[in-house]
Amino acid sequence: MGGMANLDVQSLTEEIKTRSRFIDDILGEASKVVVGQRTLLERLLIAMLCDGHVLLEGLPGLAKTLTIKTLADIIHADFQRVQFTPDLLPADLVGTMIFNQKTGDFTPKKGPIFTNLVLADEINRAPAKVQSALLEAMGEHQVTIGETTYGMQELFVVLATQNPIEQEGTYPLPEAQLDRFLFKIKMTYPTIQEEKAILNRMSGVQAPKAQKVCHPDAILEARKIASRIYMDEKLKDYILAIIFATRYPEKVGLAKLKPMIQVGASPRATLALAKASRANAFIQHRGFVTPEDVKSIAYDVLRHRVLVSFEAEAEGMDSEQIIRKILEQVEVP
Repeated sequence: MGGMANLDVQSLTEEIKTRSRFIDDILGEASKVVVGQRTLLERLLIAMLCDGHVLLEGLPGLAKTLTIKTLADIIHADFQRVQFTPDLLPADLVGTMIFNQKTGDFTPKKGPIFTNLVLADEINRAPAKVQSALLEAMGEHQVTIGETTYGMQELFVVLATQNPIEQEGTYPLPEAQLDRFLFKIKMTYPTIQEEKAILNRMSGVQAPKAQKVCHPDAILEARKIASRIYMDEKLKDYILAIIFATRYPEKVGLAKLKPMIQVGASPRATLALAKASRANAFIQHRGFVTPEDVKSIAYDVLRHRVLVSFEAEAEGMDSEQIIRKILEQVEVP
């Protein structure tokens, strides 16, 4: 890195310190309502900065709805929750054409997907047709009602939840579609201290409410800035080394992992890891990416993209452990 580059990165960091300050305001405001869940809130913000979507695995009752609704309130965004059920139809999600008797015309009635933040609750309970309607909206940023195509909002983030316990009558998401999600996050129970705070906070007459901090425009503005964050060539190589190790573990001395991995991470994972690392640097108020950014975000980017074999399952290995071994093995710049 020459002197000139140093200067650029320095001025970029100064600019980002100022322009990313609102992230702290958002997180601070959210903590008045939501106890804990810092990682989930940060990941949701990163998804917004990356124009990405989040898959959330967690048991019911862990404040998923409260968290995303609070975030929507704070950034002044529209929010819709759709409960996925076995009898849900694509039209229930995207909308349908309605016949107007007076005019004899069909007019579109837009569904709940036309919003900024969508909570698709228990996505694995709805049939494939509904899942693919949601994934079309996510991937193409548009949906078709009747003959006409309608674009989604510029800020459009889907938070899809799935219940980790394989219940009767669930439809697991096809592997190719999992790749559409920027992150897969696992939600855990709160600590005993957090749960006591929840108890104290929720037993009052008036549940706490979050104040508005910014508009969706602030997020869209931040998107442009975050994409300018400096990433050294060495860090690009580091990201590629991690991704390639999921495909060819034997080349980094992890031959034992070869039979454990059914499918390695796709090129989409490379882009996701780079984008999310930049956004992570942004919310940490830095103008450059560090190996720490890459490492801290790697699990959530790769968890659903590295698919384990039956052999791994038989040995009790999950994708998490495989990613950990790869991160321990791949040389950090």
